[in-house]
Amino acid sequence: MRLGPVLLARGTQGGRWRVSCCMLFRGDAEPADLRVEGVSLPVPPRFLAEWSLDGGATERLWRYDFAVPRGVQDGRAGYGLDGDERRWHFALPGTLVPPRIAFASCGGCEDEAAIPAAGLSRNARWGHLLGRHRAEPFHLLLLGGDQVYADGLWQGVDGLAAATAARRGSAPLPPDLPARLDRWYLEVYRHGWSQPETAAVLASVPALCMWDDHDILDGWGSHPDAVLESAPYRAVFAAARKAFRLFQLGMADDPPETLLADPGTGVLSQGLTLNGVGVLALDLRSERRPDRVMSETTWKALPGWLDRYRGTRHLLLMSGVPVLFPGLGLAERILNLIPGRQRLEDDLRDQWRSPAHREEWTRLLRLLAGFVRETRCRVTVVSGEVHLGGVGVLRGLDLEIWQLISSGIVHPPPAGFAVDVLERLAGRREPLADGLTLEFPGFAETGRRLLPARNWLSLTGRPDGALEAEWHAEGAPALLRLTLPTLF
Repeated sequence: MRLGPVLLARGTQGGRWRVSCCMLFRGDAEPADLRVEGVSLPVPPRFLAEWSLDGGATERLWRYDFAVPRGVQDGRAGYGLDGDERRWHFALPGTLVPPRIAFASCGGCEDEAAIPAAGLSRNARWGHLLGRHRAEPFHLLLLGGDQVYADGLWQGVDGLAAATAARRGSAPLPPDLPARLDRWYLEVYRHGWSQPETAAVLASVPALCMWDDHDILDGWGSHPDAVLESAPYRAVFAAARKAFRLFQLGMADDPPETLLADPGTGVLSQGLTLNGVGVLALDLRSERRPDRVMSETTWKALPGWLDRYRGTRHLLLMSGVPVLFPGLGLAERILNLIPGRQRLEDDLRDQWRSPAHREEWTRLLRLLAGFVRETRCRVTVVSGEVHLGGVGVLRGLDLEIWQLISSGIVHPPPAGFAVDVLERLAGRREPLADGLTLEFPGFAETGRRLLPARNWLSLTGRPDGALEAEWHAEGAPALLRLTLPTLF
């Protein structure tokens, strides 16, 4: 086996927990059936994709789909291939057991040499998550974007840099460039997801994934339109999208049960519900452009997606960049005055609070506020991307919406002046439209509003329906906790 197993959550179906399992094998022979405890019949493999490698070798990705019966209390299911002594296990969420959820993001780095240079062990936080899972198993893993970092493609894919430099000309792309890009993304996933600690978690906790820019390339969607529409960039996006669908969604032509959008739109937003907690993972990259985050078609569909969660006590809204974060519009405007394209411009344009996205940001806040007021379902936004931990809250009259930020599980944290500026900005209580206010209460345990340390987040349900959020930060003397009670 070249990669896997990778478990993907497909949600509940009556009294069953639906899961897909993806495995990558060398060669073109069909692999053995999968045996899963609690499933009476062997599970046959379904072919997803193949890659032709240098030297004539072939690798193929396969998927196994199954649904395991659940009891009232938690259970445990083992699985393995016929004829293979190896076995893996995952927790079955009991129908009356509050869910236990882990969230992680930023699982790599633009330059991995920066990790040991910072005195860090690459997979230390993955190992910590694995240890907690073995002590008290998680039912669901939410991966909030930048699971892999594909930015090295400019040096790693022959012919791409030259084609990109000539993108304004009429020179055709090298005919084998799409295949080279496919192999690059295959290697990126193999590198990131074959790390022992990461692989052990992916094999034992079913995941629901959303993507962000580094799963494609840094700043995707925030570059100028002429760049995004150039042939080399379109080829990069096509290869990254194909890899994301295969490895993070387990999707070829057939949409998974979790996909919310019409497949014809190309939008990859997903959702599921587990024991009273809903998860909505928005696709904020497929339609992103410098002047928009989502298309009008998706905006019109979003109220219908929210309606699926009526009757749930909590909705976890996954957004790659935080919805509630200090405004950095002034910094973006200053950079825009400097001739040329500045390194941070794409990062600032990515933010919901960029002046270019202000109307969409306000639209999202109003939509979420209306949903909370009408349904009394607590909405909590969960995000990564900024390489910090943090807590924000939107309040107004009869509602509050919390923002939980947790990243990165591998990426080194920022330091120095940038963190000090963000900490100071987060200290302001900011009035918004419609009588809403935004503030960042911070962590009582540290006395700071932001957490400049690698971290991952756990969300543990309580018998009274509340969710207990805990940041597991590297070097922190104690757990950082926040309780989110239900609204009804």
